[in-house]
Amino acid sequence: MQGEINEECGVFGIFSPTPVNVAKSVYYGLYALQHRGQESCGIVVNDDGLFCSHKDLGLVNEVFTKEVISKFPQGKIAVGHVRYGTTGATNRNNCQPIEVNHRKGRIAIAHNGNLSNAYNLREELEMTGAIFHTTCDTEIIAYLITKERLTAPCTEQALSAVFDKIEGAYSLVLMTPTKLIAARDPQGFRPLCYGITESNAYVVASESCALESVGAKFVRDIEAGEIVVFDDEGVHSNRTHCKSAKLSRCIFEYIYFARPDSVIDGVSVHRSREKAGELLAMAHPVDADVVIGVPDSGLDAALGYSQQSGIPYGIGFIKNKYIGRTFITPEQNERINLVNIKLNPIKETVEGKRVVLIDDSIVRGTTSRHIVTLLRQAGAKEIHMRISAPPFLYPCYYGTDIDSRENLIAVNHSVEEIAKIIGADSLGYLPLEDLGKLIDSNEFCSACFEGNYPTKVYEGKKDRFERKLSQRDSE
Repeated sequence: MQGEINEECGVFGIFSPTPVNVAKSVYYGLYALQHRGQESCGIVVNDDGLFCSHKDLGLVNEVFTKEVISKFPQGKIAVGHVRYGTTGATNRNNCQPIEVNHRKGRIAIAHNGNLSNAYNLREELEMTGAIFHTTCDTEIIAYLITKERLTAPCTEQALSAVFDKIEGAYSLVLMTPTKLIAARDPQGFRPLCYGITESNAYVVASESCALESVGAKFVRDIEAGEIVVFDDEGVHSNRTHCKSAKLSRCIFEYIYFARPDSVIDGVSVHRSREKAGELLAMAHPVDADVVIGVPDSGLDAALGYSQQSGIPYGIGFIKNKYIGRTFITPEQNERINLVNIKLNPIKETVEGKRVVLIDDSIVRGTTSRHIVTLLRQAGAKEIHMRISAPPFLYPCYYGTDIDSRENLIAVNHSVEEIAKIIGADSLGYLPLEDLGKLIDSNEFCSACFEGNYPTKVYEGKKDRFERKLSQRDSE
């Protein structure tokens, strides 16, 4: 990935039959989900009804040192979160999980996704006297749950009532004094699954790769619209909202967000990216000497392109393992400096060669241009860029930070013009009609490519929401 898209978050939860060091398990789970958020992280442990938490800005291994982990008590339940904010500013107040004390008890909640009606909901709640301590939409969900809990017999019933009020993407892990609750929005935008360990602890995670990091065996994906409760009595499912809306899995999870070793809704992420490369080779063939991918998400697609085209696959870049994804630094000049540090071309692979360069997307084009320049400097004779996604043309309201058409290069330029801007000899995108072939299904969201949103969207309100809250933060 080129470092031009901010992504969403990762959630993790565990319910153990007996008190153990659950914080350590959550730590390992969050570490496996670090690719989903590098802005902040947090863990909340349930110590027999008392919540103990630690949250801060930074990477998992920076925030949770050995000393910090050792201070957590043993417990039966814990939840964790890694964040890259799509709604809400970057500050410690927005670190998750969010904890709420209310009349019927307390909850800790972690959220992956983005509410498309967050602006409207917050305005309505504030007009009734609601007070918010963060600028993220997760607190809106928490507020609605506690409000419903005043009359609902249990937290999961309160959450079920909230489903009727919130719109957009939300995969949740929620902890009460006695339960771990997992929930996924009726359209299944973001992934969520659960597994079980040899010690019979239940584990919930955004991706299956995080289950494996704690030795949990994958059981199944949480269904779209499903609420699953883990407690001392076992596992309980509420499917009231299942099939209440058309399934709209985010196709970009398969193209970029998820780790390649994850399986989402029965589909291997690695295989879907490999298939994207195969489809690219059929749609945009070219005479070349070597196929290379931009680490990390371009590598699987490059392998697929190579296998389909017969052009040898090569390692074109060495990636510095000790630097995060470049988009964690928002200033453009710093972003380019980080690309220099992050990627180093292998001259022996590309010198004097006609190169097919595979990446997952082009947003503004600045990073693509820099990568092409690196290959030119390494002696590449020709550079034919192939993108394993269609062009970005529309903002996303479901957890991907693509919120302005004016900054999308494909909105203002043709494919030929973009190729010239980034310095490539040719450019080809994955055809829009091929997206469904990546997951052998037509039940996915591709609104960022073609503008057909699966929920009602409130254009412009997200920007006004951000500006309003940003101004409030600075006062």
